[in-house]
This record gives sequence, C-alpha cells and structure tokens, in this order.
Amino acid sequence: MLGRRNRLTRGAEYKAVVRRGRRCAGAHTVTYVNRAVTDGPARFGFIVSRRVGGAVVRNTVRRRLKALCYESLAAVPPGDDIVIRALPSAASASFADLRSDVEKCLARRTR
Repeated sequence: MLGRRNRLTRGAEYKAVVRRGRRCAGAHTVTYVNRAVTDGPARFGFIVSRRVGGAVVRNTVRRRLKALCYESLAAVPPGDDIVIRALPSAASASFADLRSDVEKCLARRTR
C-alpha cells in the first residue's frame, strides 16, 4: 500500500492538482498530474464519488487504484502530485482495465 508520505491528505492539495495539473482521460479514470514542485516523494490522491456506487463499491475501487499506484511508484518522478478520479464505469471495470487506464495516463503525463 501507499505510505503516508506518498498520499495527498489535504483538500487544498487536491484542489491545486486538479486546477493546475495536466489532465488525461481514460475509459474509467481521469488523471491529473502536477509536475514536481518540491523535492519530496511522488504523492497520490483519489477521488471516488457516490456516482461510482455504494460505500463498498467505492472503497473497492479506491483500494484497486491505490494498489495500481503502488506498483507504478518507481516509474513516477519524485515530487509529482497525482490525483486519479474514478468515473462511474470504474465500478464494473476489471483490475486489468483499470491498470491499463492508470499506466497509460501516468506514462503520458509523467514524461
């Protein structure tokens, strides 16, 4: 799992990444990447709204996204802030589909 130092924790941090970050849309997710501003580790945040489903479904989607970001952590430049917003179709997407969405957007935006 992603450690505390690899997570966005404040609402203002999420807002800054979504407003200033570059956007990449996939079939099941929308990824925002704000290039490195500081010399810290890459940090991730997740937005999974009620439109995705009930609490159990939302938490499942969030856990899947966290696991995928943990796998991709080595490929992301240090200091980048990334927010991944799940679309309603993420609830029925397979783990492989979510992986392809996340990897595609991270590869495109973290270059």
